[in-house]
Amino acid sequence: MNKFAIQSVTAREILDSRGKPTVEVDCELMDGTRARAAVPAGASTGSREAVELRDGDSGRFRGQGVLQAVANVRETIAPHLRGMDVRRQAQIDQTMIALDGTPNKARLGANAILGVSLAVARAAARASGLRLFQYLGGPGATRLPVPHMNILNGGVHAHWQGADFQEYMIAPYGAAGFRQALEWGSEVYHALQAILEKQGLSVGVGDEGGFAPQVRSNEEPFELITAAISAAGLQPGKDVGIACDPAASEFYEDGRYHLRSEGRKLAAAEMAAYYRQLADSYPLVLLEDGMAQDDWEGWKILMSHLGSRLELVGDDLFCTNVELIARGIKEGVANAVLIKLNQIGTLTETIAATRMARDHGWGAFVSHRSGETVDSFIADMTVALDTGHLKTGAPARGERVEKYNQLLRIEEELGPAARYAGTGAYVVPPGLHRGGRG
Repeated sequence: MNKFAIQSVTAREILDSRGKPTVEVDCELMDGTRARAAVPAGASTGSREAVELRDGDSGRFRGQGVLQAVANVRETIAPHLRGMDVRRQAQIDQTMIALDGTPNKARLGANAILGVSLAVARAAARASGLRLFQYLGGPGATRLPVPHMNILNGGVHAHWQGADFQEYMIAPYGAAGFRQALEWGSEVYHALQAILEKQGLSVGVGDEGGFAPQVRSNEEPFELITAAISAAGLQPGKDVGIACDPAASEFYEDGRYHLRSEGRKLAAAEMAAYYRQLADSYPLVLLEDGMAQDDWEGWKILMSHLGSRLELVGDDLFCTNVELIARGIKEGVANAVLIKLNQIGTLTETIAATRMARDHGWGAFVSHRSGETVDSFIADMTVALDTGHLKTGAPARGERVEKYNQLLRIEEELGPAARYAGTGAYVVPPGLHRGGRG
């Protein structure tokens, strides 16, 4: 008997952190080894993402049920995987891709396929007697990432009640290790809460644990966060930097960027100049989706303004897709890629996207989704693929902190071998804060 052979694969409908259905998959091997994985879901999704299959039955979960995706795992995928060696990840993933037969996994659903892909990987690790990060990354998987914590929200995450930019994150890259980075992040988060309360602003939290106050501009969050870093006894730009995900596709209309909070409509060159102004004034180290997914010329303008100063990350632009990343590399429209498992739908394709970025000197920035579960797969994957940084929400809400807590466990297990990415996480390492208004 091959103990690594797949005995069974099954699935069920569970709830994610937003109270919406998602897919959970169990994989059991011939020797009795069992493993489980759950699939996240996004709120602002790129048009090129793999298809998340939903039932569309208005009588259940407002049409958001995933019973068809669950059935596809049980009835279509599972029979073809039974007896396969669980260690053959690429073969298993390719089998599911072929079964689906569409370019975007629309028939079986990327949520069905990804759930199986992750459960299989976890089962292989357990059957091999290895931690998931060790199984995926080998003996060289020893570097802990800089956590990017989304502590202030705007855009669709705040229902357009404040800033137009979707995520304002802190990056404690100056810490001595991951544990200290998490400590600093928590302290800044609570310092920001105190500042918001003092100013009479809301401290209610959004999907990812960040605050969503009704600020007056897209710059005000930078002022608030810089003040919070200082209030926590840390130095902006030296101990803790700021990263921002404007999610520009969400406010791009008719070739211009509509900043509702400021009553302005900017052309791409004007938008790039605005970002440059922010980079001059605040300890900005990373900018994600600064231009819209269809504005490739705008991305080139942004690169000419800030490509030598910041890590410019494409999310909706690339959708963790090697073909789109290859085009981006050829045209020079960014210098880093956001890595999301459910954008592409299998672990194998996610690893290929990460490797392509790294092989061409680009950064790879691992990300959660707004609809999450307590599955901590991306924490292990970040260490395994040595990406150096990830974002998985504020240091609040159980589904967010579980990823951070898993990284604490990994750091502890690695012991003296553990390294912290720090400023080396970025394709353009941050320098000292250049002054500004903090």
